[in-house]
Amino acid sequence: MNKTIEELMERKSVRAFTDQPIAREVKKTIIQAAMEAPTAGNQQLYTILDITDQELKEKLAQTCDHQPFIARAKMVLIFCADCQKWYDAYDAGNCRPRKPSAGDLMLAVTDAAIAAQNAVTAAWSLGVGSCYIGDVMEQCETHREILNLPFWVFPAAMVVFGYPTEQQKKRAKPERCSQKYIVHENGYRRLGEEDLKDMLRKDYKDGDFESWIQAFCKRKYNSDFSIEMSRSVKKYLEEF
Repeated sequence: MNKTIEELMERKSVRAFTDQPIAREVKKTIIQAAMEAPTAGNQQLYTILDITDQELKEKLAQTCDHQPFIARAKMVLIFCADCQKWYDAYDAGNCRPRKPSAGDLMLAVTDAAIAAQNAVTAAWSLGVGSCYIGDVMEQCETHREILNLPFWVFPAAMVVFGYPTEQQKKRAKPERCSQKYIVHENGYRRLGEEDLKDMLRKDYKDGDFESWIQAFCKRKYNSDFSIEMSRSVKKYLEEF
């Protein structure tokens, strides 16, 4: 197994960081790696916000589901799906562009997510841990206001970075599902109850599936933050 594959297999989310700062050149390399990601038509349909203001980091830590470790991160990047800049470029060139639509937004979100993953992978190879913060989509109206986002710019993903503590280094990476349940050949295959139980057995082990899945559903899918995220994103999409 080569080094690249090893690092992809070993990478895990890090939520506790040392006080070691991320050097300017390391940060620059991580961001450049993000910008080298695959992108639709070489358009780079994203804008990366480099959050350096500590007061803003503190605010994001609160608005993103009250997670203090966000404010302690040594680097915070927000990857925005950006339909604005190309529309402005078309307009500047008298192209008579149509207004961006949902399809444009989905393509831009994909571009932003791919760039973010490049940053995460590059960071890990340099010894820097990271964690995705999906809650940046929660309270979408608030985040668009405090980040000064034009209407056709959407906060698709936030990633916080820092050097992991020893405890985080030693913490086991959560086990992933078996490939047979994730990879479907030539078409989608809806999983039956027994397949679903077997797929998730890594999480509930020899315990009770129903008790585990009910607790997980309450904590994640039916949680207040998940409902709020769905509401705010739906509202934004309806207006887009």
